[in-house]
Amino acid sequence: MNLSVTSETGLLKSVIVHTPGNEVSLVNPELKDELLFDDIIFEEDARQEHLDMLKVFKAAMPENGQIFEITDLFEECFQSEEARSFFIEKLIKRLSEQNLHTIERELHELNSHDLMRFVIDGITPSIRNFTLHPTPNMLFTRDLAAVVNNSILLSQPAKKARLREAILMETLIKYHSLFENLRDNTIKIGDQESIEGGDVLVASDELVLIGMSERTSFSGLMTATQGLLKQGVEHVLAVDIPKQRSSMHLDTIFTFASENECIVFPPSITERTNNVVALKSQNGSVKAESMPSLKFALEELLGRDFMFIKCGGETRTNQFREQWTDGANVFALAPGVIVGYERNTNTFHELKEHGYTLMNQYEFIEEFKDTSFNPADKKIAISFMGHELCRGRGGARCMTMPIARES
Repeated sequence: MNLSVTSETGLLKSVIVHTPGNEVSLVNPELKDELLFDDIIFEEDARQEHLDMLKVFKAAMPENGQIFEITDLFEECFQSEEARSFFIEKLIKRLSEQNLHTIERELHELNSHDLMRFVIDGITPSIRNFTLHPTPNMLFTRDLAAVVNNSILLSQPAKKARLREAILMETLIKYHSLFENLRDNTIKIGDQESIEGGDVLVASDELVLIGMSERTSFSGLMTATQGLLKQGVEHVLAVDIPKQRSSMHLDTIFTFASENECIVFPPSITERTNNVVALKSQNGSVKAESMPSLKFALEELLGRDFMFIKCGGETRTNQFREQWTDGANVFALAPGVIVGYERNTNTFHELKEHGYTLMNQYEFIEEFKDTSFNPADKKIAISFMGHELCRGRGGARCMTMPIARES
């Protein structure tokens, strides 16, 4: 498969997800803050909500479209002894405080399934009297890496709670055949830096946005920028956003709905000025140019007008409430065909005012499950249930890692 992503909205052809499993049931209230969760999740309901979301994806994707469960990819990868050895060595080194060296032999003896489950759940019957915290954030595959054109930017998490996921993803890219055509174009940053996929948005094959958030450091942003510019990207827009939990990534306050429409959280996007810097390569170095606003920068560099649609609508309270429940974190299945949590009713009303047809998940699946979906027909905003998923503080974009879209 030829992996490539040249925009946020091109027709989705292949995506990596993680349907929540036992790891979310292992999060207790005392651990939730350390594990970056605001609440505990009921696994069974969250799992069903996620599977229902994937049914929407399947109805919209082309016949040869593929949805990969990341745990399946891990298990396939660990069937290689070389991959297992690489992963275990990295794990022991980067989580030195966990004293994993004391069970190194036992780790090598685990089969591929048990090793994968131990790393995600933090526990296995095969290794007694040794546990780790679970990794419930695996649900948010978006943050692990970002495919940009024909390269892949490997994330480096800001929080220790997500370090195991990063090591898993690095192993996957290095050893799984799925990533064969991207492997030589991997962009890595240093262990002391940080960048996460939720801060990386591919506006076009020439323009990438990177949020400087609480999870992406300045040095991580600059290292990623240098790598992207070397891989052929013309400009990177560095977008400074509030360093706070509610806007942990750029995509929690800004996402693309179509080629010229974005959903934005006004207080952090349209009401901020002089927080955007355009970076480009010039004479072997990176040149920076300050931009008055994100909207101005997009229109200037892409040469077309943009409509910014308000998350939560016009009412201030609704804007804050629906940003909190991921109203701005929509995921495009095709240009002008997006999915988001149904609870964000004011955001969906605003989309209707901008010409979107509103459909719930059941209506969309029923209409397109047995027919070929043509995204050129009309703009559609699809709502899906996510009352449990929403507790994890991430929406449809957070839960997806696109690896192939139509240009």
